Amino acid sequence: MNATLFGRNLREWASSLPVFLVLIAVLLLSVGENLNSQLNKLGNQIWPDYSILRLDVPMPSCDPDMDIDLRLQEIIVSKQKEAEDDPFGGMFGDADINEEAIRTSLNKQVELCKLKHDAAKKVVEQKTPNVERFVALDMTLSVLSQFRRDNSQTFLAIVFFVCILTTTLTHHHIGLRPMQTVMDFRFGIVAQLFAHVSLTYSAYCYLTNGWASGTLIQNEFIRWFYLAGFGTLSLVSLVQLFKIPQRALPGGNIGKALLSVPLYCYMAVSASRFFIFQTDNPQGMVLFVDKIMDQASLFLNVALYIWVGMLLKQTFLGEYIFRIFKPWKLPPELLAFVAVVIMAVPTAYTGASGIIIIAMGAVVYAELRRVGARRNLALAATAMSGSLGVVLRPCLLVLLIAIFNKEVTTDMMYGWGVKVFILTSTLFFLVSLVAKQGPMRVAPVSEALAPSLAAFKPLIPYILIFIVTAAAYAFLLDAHLDEHTAPIILPMIILMLLVYEHCFSKSSKQEHQSYEGEVRPTSLETAVRGATSETTVHIGALLSIMALSLTVGGVIEDSGIFDQLADQTDLFSNQWTTMLALVLALVIVGMIMDPFGAIILVSGTVAQAAYKQGIDPLHFWMITLVAFELGYLSPPVAVNHLLTRQVVGEEEIERAKEETRGKSFWIRHERYMLPLTVMSIALVLVAFGPLVYQQLF
Repeated sequence: MNATLFGRNLREWASSLPVFLVLIAVLLLSVGENLNSQLNKLGNQIWPDYSILRLDVPMPSCDPDMDIDLRLQEIIVSKQKEAEDDPFGGMFGDADINEEAIRTSLNKQVELCKLKHDAAKKVVEQKTPNVERFVALDMTLSVLSQFRRDNSQTFLAIVFFVCILTTTLTHHHIGLRPMQTVMDFRFGIVAQLFAHVSLTYSAYCYLTNGWASGTLIQNEFIRWFYLAGFGTLSLVSLVQLFKIPQRALPGGNIGKALLSVPLYCYMAVSASRFFIFQTDNPQGMVLFVDKIMDQASLFLNVALYIWVGMLLKQTFLGEYIFRIFKPWKLPPELLAFVAVVIMAVPTAYTGASGIIIIAMGAVVYAELRRVGARRNLALAATAMSGSLGVVLRPCLLVLLIAIFNKEVTTDMMYGWGVKVFILTSTLFFLVSLVAKQGPMRVAPVSEALAPSLAAFKPLIPYILIFIVTAAAYAFLLDAHLDEHTAPIILPMIILMLLVYEHCFSKSSKQEHQSYEGEVRPTSLETAVRGATSETTVHIGALLSIMALSLTVGGVIEDSGIFDQLADQTDLFSNQWTTMLALVLALVIVGMIMDPFGAIILVSGTVAQAAYKQGIDPLHFWMITLVAFELGYLSPPVAVNHLLTRQVVGEEEIERAKEETRGKSFWIRHERYMLPLTVMSIALVLVAFGPLVYQQLF
């Protein structure tokens, strides 16, 4: 990995570069798709017959100058010959030859033929060189658009396996604790070897069973991807078993080693036990992993969002935004509240708190630390940075809920989502005051306003770039910034910001405040290259958990656990016990599954049981979103905290422990207690508040 070629190491050539090319290809092909649609509209406005002009119209084969009399005689002779050759000797009656009817028919045929020739001639006359060039461009873009639609699964498969392979080689998978000792690495690598071999065997069965079925296998190449990809990962894990990293500390203990096993390995063990050993359905594992290919565009968007976050981390935007608040000398608690509320906006576009932590958590943490927030509070705010915005427009999760559940609409959920957002953000502010370190005072307006406005000036070019780029997409490509287009537009905006910083602005040459040895990019190329290298690791870590959580969902679905739960009449004797059972079930689902897979699972299981018990669908899904977020923040898994550690680094976690040693329980565990308290209170109010209201009124 240390060998270099043209200043790039092997990892950058084999991992970062392919992922960069795929992501750029997705962006450009998406632009081409929008441009193709706009060209069609423009063509129809310029040439009324453009829908015909863009096609190859062949000249009619009929003869407009046909000799009707000659043709009439030919038909008469032909019919007479047929009558003479009749094997039944006319026993069914002689067919009279109506010459006038035949002549009338021939006249109509000639008229129709002339119309066809006139129309074809008109098209040929209209196909000027300019039209042909326009059509050529249109058809080229159409082919590229179709290429993107046909190959979205291929793009995802490349990103999926390249990134997971990179994460495996660098030992950056997400676990309850990082691998540090030799024993940690031994346990973690053995678990990965078991997971990869199980998935390889499942992929082999998935492919061979498809052949044995005797039917045409759709997208067979994807099954080969699974076999080759998981097989390669198995070989890598086997080699790693005999090549422990030199940084590994000697010794270790079993307890910590088990905590170091990547989370996706535990999911793979659970799925393999059920599908391979219990139900004798080995292909079931990869069958559920394959569900990510059914939503290939969605998971490519996940990769793009992570890339956006890593690119944003390379800019000075976060620093400039927080500089606005610095003159006000906000207490750390109030500043953390501001950060969490601000981060609700990008979360609303991604629709998943885990994605936004991976994408922008490092920025949030760095800027909070830069202005003096204590580490545990900054960690708590980072873990919650994506938790409040999942209920806001245009959250992708809400759209997914509405697709799978016709009982609710996006407008209904977004409307109540604003109220839930106000509730959770207010709770965050109030609960954060529990451990306030000083008075809740801010600087006087006379002192802070002028410096704050001055700090706003560097943001003006960033705002203009954002507006101009978004407007260009809207007016030129008819692609307005929403949940569908954000993954395509935002990367372009951030790339434009980096171009501005390194090519037109002096900001990269100015002195900037760094925290804890932070390294700033020195050029546009190093910024994009560094962001992409980080992106590959984070994509691999997140997609491996997402893919394997789908297999856990398959275990839950096929085992009928929720059906058995629904049959427990004691639990559902009234709305209160029903609500309590639903809340507990949803929190557990949130602890072990990614949000997209969890929505699909809950829609077909828990939701149906809730509807039968009289729980209002809108009420149920608002509970679900809050319960999921509590699950992502809850031990023993606490995925959002694990992702936070992934992006800020283990050293920061250790420093946080050191600086709070000997202090109160709340201060020592604030990074866990603050998010848990906020979301627990919010869940109780959202779940049981309406029931109390019904009882009282």
